[in-house]
Amino acid sequence: MASENTSRIRGLRILMVEDEMMLAMSLEDTLRRLGCEVVMAGRLHKALKLAETEEIDGALLDVNLAGERVYPVAAELDRRGIPYVLMTGYGNDMLDADYRSCPALMKPFQADEMKRVAEATFKPD
Repeated sequence: MASENTSRIRGLRILMVEDEMMLAMSLEDTLRRLGCEVVMAGRLHKALKLAETEEIDGALLDVNLAGERVYPVAAELDRRGIPYVLMTGYGNDMLDADYRSCPALMKPFQADEMKRVAEATFKPD
């Protein structure tokens, strides 16, 4: 991935919510190479607790977590004013209507696409 050392999201703390272990590890590796600190969750309960309590700058949220929707986490992030990107393999039209205008990545996506969307969504202070 080009220009990893100059990523605009370098130094940000990102909540990454993904229940597929191999994909979670790949996304975590990409974010770390971009200079981010990563906080991980694979289940809704843990993700919601982290969204409520952790100091984070942004989040990548898998919409479907083992059959549960991630929307309560998104709602908590909205309440706290923390930006997020939804990740789905089902297409934008399958998102709940309240979340269709949110930044989203359609699975499968490439690391460069994730970097582009993350840099556009997560604004360093």
